[in-house]
Amino acid sequence: MSEAPAAPPPASADATPQPDLGLLLAAPRARTGWRVLSARVAAMCAVELQKLRHDRTELYTRAVQPALWLLIFGETFTRIKAIPTGGIPYLDYLAPGIIAQSAMFIAIFYGIMIIWERDAGILTKLLVTPTPRAALITGKAFASGLKALIQALVVVVIAALLGVAMTWNPLRLLGVAVAVVLGSAFFSCLSMTIAGIVLTRDRLLGIGQAITMPLFFGSNALYPVAVMPGWLQAVSQANPLSYQVDALRGLLLGTPSHLLLDFGVLTAAAAVGVTSASSLLGRLAR
Repeated sequence: MSEAPAAPPPASADATPQPDLGLLLAAPRARTGWRVLSARVAAMCAVELQKLRHDRTELYTRAVQPALWLLIFGETFTRIKAIPTGGIPYLDYLAPGIIAQSAMFIAIFYGIMIIWERDAGILTKLLVTPTPRAALITGKAFASGLKALIQALVVVVIAALLGVAMTWNPLRLLGVAVAVVLGSAFFSCLSMTIAGIVLTRDRLLGIGQAITMPLFFGSNALYPVAVMPGWLQAVSQANPLSYQVDALRGLLLGTPSHLLLDFGVLTAAAAVGVTSASSLLGRLAR
């Protein structure tokens, strides 16, 4: 008779299970999709806002100009009553325009910062990371919007102290915040687009100073569109600042406005600004 096969030796009580090396030999699956993109945008935005912790003087000094506009220009023209405002005091009419103006003045020179990052070698390091260029620009743009929100809060406080009748409805104030952020995002992207074209701080500073006042006076921030000459009305209709002011005026004061059109134009302008600035970011880093 043939011998029966030997039984396998019993397992030792001290034997430990062998680890599964599959996770060590294979790289983890990369995260993709909108969650990663939004996280990178938020990270870039946080990095930009960290700069305020080291130097807050910008916030204080930039609050002087809107205060002067409200205290001097607004109070004077309220007494003169030379500008038709639809039955509301001119100071009330002016306050949303000054909010938009102060936010634009912060954003329109944002390209100087990205040129400084280029000169310091920071931009080159950012471009070699996996973060898409659109995420870099979007993070910087919305950081500019959050800075503008702080400025807008200062203007709202000054206007309230001067007796401007504004709404305190939380939903309307949320809409005000969205309008400020979208407008600032567009103007900061416009500045970064110009930076990608001119490549130097001096040229950008000159162009920024040349376009800020035409953008401001070519909008409805100081006076209604109806009192403008025909050619200036056409400029105002093509000016994103006009739509931002119209949204702010309707939300804060309850005046007739076109909120769907205003937010649609601001959103489209911000998207176009991000696209154009992203396309020129590589040229700026050369």
